[in-house]
Amino acid sequence: MIEKHLPKFLFIPFKRSQKSVVSSTTSVPLQSRHNLLIVTQFFPPDYAATGQLIAELAAQLSQQGLRIKIFTAQPGYAFQKESAPQYEIAEETIIQRSRSSRFLPKRIRGRTINGLIFCIRTALHLLKAARRQDTLLLTTEPPYLPFLGYLAHLCFGLSYVCVLYDLYPDVAVELQVVSKNHILTRLWDWCNRLIWKHAQSIIVLSSTMKKRVVAKNPAIADKIVAIPSWSDPVAIKPIAKQKNWFAQKHNLSDRFTVLYSGNLGRCHDMETILAAALELKNEPIQFVFIGHGAKLQGCRDYVQQHQLTNCLFLPYQDKEVLPYSLTACDLSLVSISPGLEGLVAPSKLYGILAAARPVAAICESHSYLRELLAEARCGQCFDNGDRIGLADYIRYLATQPRLVQTLGRSGRRYLLGNCTPEIVAQEYLKVLLNNT
Repeated sequence: MIEKHLPKFLFIPFKRSQKSVVSSTTSVPLQSRHNLLIVTQFFPPDYAATGQLIAELAAQLSQQGLRIKIFTAQPGYAFQKESAPQYEIAEETIIQRSRSSRFLPKRIRGRTINGLIFCIRTALHLLKAARRQDTLLLTTEPPYLPFLGYLAHLCFGLSYVCVLYDLYPDVAVELQVVSKNHILTRLWDWCNRLIWKHAQSIIVLSSTMKKRVVAKNPAIADKIVAIPSWSDPVAIKPIAKQKNWFAQKHNLSDRFTVLYSGNLGRCHDMETILAAALELKNEPIQFVFIGHGAKLQGCRDYVQQHQLTNCLFLPYQDKEVLPYSLTACDLSLVSISPGLEGLVAPSKLYGILAAARPVAAICESHSYLRELLAEARCGQCFDNGDRIGLADYIRYLATQPRLVQTLGRSGRRYLLGNCTPEIVAQEYLKVLLNNT
C-alpha cells in the first residue's frame, strides 16, 4: 500500500475530522470503509479549477467514510512553485504525485505531452495499486485518461466512474483542431463508447452534456448522472466593495465593475464581452479580467487597438484571495463559445453565486445556463454576439444598486440549496456506492 512507502514524518493515522462533518444516511460505516482512488492530472497547489474541485470533493467524501487516495501530477499551473511533495496527507486524504515534469504547460503541444506522460505514470501506478481499491474515479484531465479505467477493469475487474469535465473529441472538432471525419476522431469516439459501456457510472456537469453523451450512445442513458459543480459558501462570502481590500487596491470601489474571472480560453466567448466594453467605453463602467488562457493576448490586442481605458487585466489569484477578488465587482460574467454548449460547463459560475453577485451569461439559446439562471433568479442570459443587449443590461444594473443586491442574494440562496460541497458530495457518494 502507499502508506508503506510514505516517509515516517508524513504518515498520519486516519482519524475522523471534527470539521463540518455532514450527517447523512448515505455515509459509509467505519467498519466497511470504501477505498476510492481518484486520478486527476491537476490538484492543488495547481490553480486549475478541476484540481481545486477534486480537493474539496475528496475532503467531503472522506468525511462521509470513504478512504481516499489521490494520484496526480506535479503542478503545472501553480504560483511560483516548481514542485510539490511526492507524498502528502491532507486531513484524511493520501496524495501521491508522479515524478513527471512540466513541459510548456501553457501551450497545446506541451499540455498534450504532459498528459501522455501522466497517463503512462498512472498506468504504472495502477499496476501496483488497482487490486487494493474498490472504485476508481477518473477525470477527463487529461481527456484520454478514462481509457485507463477501462484497462484496469479489463485486467483487474476494478469498477470505475468517469467524470466528464469536457467532452472530447467533440471539443477538438468544434475548435477545428481536428476534422469530424478524421481517423483520430472516429477512433476516439469508438474508445469513448467502449469506456462508457463498461463504466459503473458516468458523471457529467450539465443536462446538455448528458444529452450529448446519450446521443452518442443511447444504450448507456441510465448510467449517466448530471451533477453540477459547486462552491464553498463558507470560504466565499458576500463582501461589500467598500470594505474589500482587493477592490480598493485596484480602484474598483467607486465604479460599477464587471468581472470575468477564470480561463480566457478558446471555449469562452470573450469577443461579445469585449464588444460590450467597446460600447461602454465612454461610461463610468470598469471591466476586469482575471486569469489566463489562449485568448488573453487577443483580448489585450483588442483593448489596445480600440484604445479602451475601461479594461483591466490581472493574473490568476491565489485561492486565499478569491473571496476578495470575486466580490470586488457588481456583476460577473460567464460565457460559452458558439457550438460548445454541452461540451464544456464553466465552473466559475458557482463561485459567483457564493459571492452573491448577479450573473450575465453569454451562451446559446438551448444552454443549461438559461434554465439555471431563471430558476436562481440571479441574472440574465444573452446570445453569442449580442453586445448591445449585454451593454444595455450592464448600463441598466449600474443605475439599480438595490436590484444588484437582490439578484446577488437570490443567487447565493440558490447555491445554498443546491450546490454546496456537502450537497454535491452526497450525489457523488450515491454514484460511487452504486446506491441510486
